Amino acid sequence: MNLSSILPGRSSHSCLIGRNHSQTGNKPEEPKQKETLFTRKDALLQERFPGNPKMSGFFDRMSCSECIDWGEKRNTVASVAAGVLFFTGWWIIIDAAVKYPDMERFNHSYHACGVIATVAFLMINAVSNGQVRGESYSEGCLGQTGARIWLFVGFMLAFGSLIASMWILFGGYVVQDDKSKEVYPGIAVFFQNAFIFFGGLVFKFGRTEDLWQ
Repeated sequence: MNLSSILPGRSSHSCLIGRNHSQTGNKPEEPKQKETLFTRKDALLQERFPGNPKMSGFFDRMSCSECIDWGEKRNTVASVAAGVLFFTGWWIIIDAAVKYPDMERFNHSYHACGVIATVAFLMINAVSNGQVRGESYSEGCLGQTGARIWLFVGFMLAFGSLIASMWILFGGYVVQDDKSKEVYPGIAVFFQNAFIFFGGLVFKFGRTEDLWQ
């Protein structure tokens, strides 16, 4: 005996229910798949950037480390950046010296800060990080202790020239009773020493000694 002839409404209703279940059976699994993808993505971000919050979607898709081989070009990029900073610092002070040649508006003794910053730049980069840590093949003429003292004196000169340039800027130009005195020479002295200082840091710590061997 055919049950569909006896219960036509129930059979059609069950068919509709079965069809709806067959059509929507895979939909509840999609949110789970999306959640697993997001959790994996967050886990990778936490491994690469520990302690940082989630980045925006635009920065998530950016991967500059894959398009540029920093391993082989790191020393080149750091050297070029340090050279540009060093050149910019001296270019600014030369421009100020040409624009203000008289002693009243720009005292020539202020050039001593830039000279000391240049000497500090050379002293900081004269010793390698391996000599300071005692990991180099040869200790050199000074040894590990001498290299550390040399580096310490270089950093003292660098910080001293930077602080002196700030004193020249504020004490000699900004805080003055004569408001007609131009401030650009003091700004030029400060930026010269700042650019030389940061150029020395980039040239010292931006390079890696592994590529020298």
